[in-house]
Amino acid sequence: MKPNRILSTLTLIFAFTLLVKAQYKSTHQNQTIENLTNNVTFGVIIGGNNPEIEFKEIKELGISHCQLNVAEYTPELAQRIHSSAKKYNIFPTTLICMGPGKYAWNFTEGPSTIGLIPREFRPERIKRLHEGIDFCKEAGIPAVHAHFGFIPENPEDTLYIEFVKIMKELGEYALHKGIDIYFETGQETPITLLRAITDIGTGNLYVNCDLANLVMYGKSNSLDGLKILQKYVREFHAKDGLYPTNPYELGKEVPIPEGEVNFPEIVRYLKKIHFKGTITIEYELAKKNYDYIIQTKNYLEELFMTQN
Repeated sequence: MKPNRILSTLTLIFAFTLLVKAQYKSTHQNQTIENLTNNVTFGVIIGGNNPEIEFKEIKELGISHCQLNVAEYTPELAQRIHSSAKKYNIFPTTLICMGPGKYAWNFTEGPSTIGLIPREFRPERIKRLHEGIDFCKEAGIPAVHAHFGFIPENPEDTLYIEFVKIMKELGEYALHKGIDIYFETGQETPITLLRAITDIGTGNLYVNCDLANLVMYGKSNSLDGLKILQKYVREFHAKDGLYPTNPYELGKEVPIPEGEVNFPEIVRYLKKIHFKGTITIEYELAKKNYDYIIQTKNYLEELFMTQN
């Protein structure tokens, strides 16, 4: 064969090889994106008091899931949420249900004000949770979730025993309505939360794992906390923070990925255990920051594509 013909043949082979590689890369990337979409969805926290506007806004951001923090539980609003969710193809995953009364997010007043551990606020908050569960049923929201307080480490502590009894009653009420209850991580160590869920035992109790709260409350690093609670984790709050250095105040929240949450390791572990669920992007440093939400969503999606 003549040299110029050999050169032309080699050029064609090389070009064909590049084309095949490019097609493979494109196909593989599309399959990876499809697998991510099938297994992991991304959400945001919204008020939910104006679902027609709010659902439209997050739909335009390319977000399909959300958690709602509704002010008043009325049948009219439940119907509006249900209708708007159907119209915009939005999936509310949980209703954040807390209050009434004071919540102090620190280590001094927090134990006596947050959740159902403090006796002072229990009756009104139990009533609120019942109303929230009923609202979820009407609005088509599958779960209610809350900070339930600084659950005592000692299972023989009177406050722990009282809490388990209260949560059994709430869990059974929610179970009857077909609603799940999610514990938000933070005030308790992961093993204490695991023990409480086990002792309550109604079968509809799960975890909304706030990765930064584990750090900011100084209870665990995020990956170890996830490993302890993974059996019950249904949803995540994607948030970042620093460990506390002031014994009276929580650690500081910072933007992802500037804090102590090791998101590459978290994502690698989620892929290892074949996690299926929603990662809700939470950002408490500003009321509305859609640029941050999109930036963070892109960052997390990239991690899911690349971490093995």
